[in-house]
Amino acid sequence: MIDSLKKIFGFQSSEAEETPSEGPDRTWVATAVLLLEMAHTDDGFHELESILVDRILGEKFDLDARALKDLRLYAEQRRQESLDLYQFAREINDHFSKKEKLEVMEHLWQIVFADGKIDPYEEALSRQLATLLKLSHKEMIDAKLHVREMLAQGEGGKR
Repeated sequence: MIDSLKKIFGFQSSEAEETPSEGPDRTWVATAVLLLEMAHTDDGFHELESILVDRILGEKFDLDARALKDLRLYAEQRRQESLDLYQFAREINDHFSKKEKLEVMEHLWQIVFADGKIDPYEEALSRQLATLLKLSHKEMIDAKLHVREMLAQGEGGKR
């Protein structure tokens, strides 16, 4: 099953380390890993965070339920096997525009706000990911404030 997921999401098997092949699906995995990492950062992976991750990925990449489930499983495996987030941020930097990276940052803040509190580890990870995504501190804070404002207005942070 894992080998079929690797093929679906554009990764080739090798004994040493998996090497991404060319294709847009690598950005799906990278985005999913960052969202899942944020969801796991605080004191637990809450059901609301899980639902939010699924909604974000499903809408962003227009995935049906099966494809979404496969992406989540594969991204979770990659997240657990990874020693750092640089490789995933690099994938996003290589293929996403500034606007798309800002959208990812807003999605990350949506996950932070999902449980109604900002954990210090979530805030630290937000700063780290902003740096890895080559976003300024101001852009990170603007994304945070935009999501907070949209949540206060009951819009869920959508633009």
